[in-house]
Amino acid sequence: MKLLQVNPNYVCQMWPQVNSMLEKALEFSGGEYNIDQLKGMLATGNKTLLVASDNEVIKGAAAIDLIRYPNEFICFVMAIGGKMITSPDMFNQLSDWAKSQGCTKIQGAARESVERLWRQKFGFSERYRIVEKPL
Repeated sequence: MKLLQVNPNYVCQMWPQVNSMLEKALEFSGGEYNIDQLKGMLATGNKTLLVASDNEVIKGAAAIDLIRYPNEFICFVMAIGGKMITSPDMFNQLSDWAKSQGCTKIQGAARESVERLWRQKFGFSERYRIVEKPL
């Protein structure tokens, strides 16, 4: 499989192929944004859509937010689905892409099972946990 960055001008054209993959991931996002809002952020270029392609068939998708802090530039995985980061090869491609953007780290908020998978397969470590209480 090959990692590809989707130009924001083509997000709407590609949306039928990635919509369900990303929508499943949003079940765990805590309602911060919905699938239509995510599509808008990707289509305007505010966030980045990456896809995993196998012979022009989309097998996985990820929505990425590039976050600049004073001391770090983060590639933050907002939503991920399909077979996007399931193999060392795909993770290496994501890492190479993030480095090419100038990123110093890859982060993502993940439920426990995904955190465990990323920790075991790709060497992620827990930085902190996010908890919340609705007001």
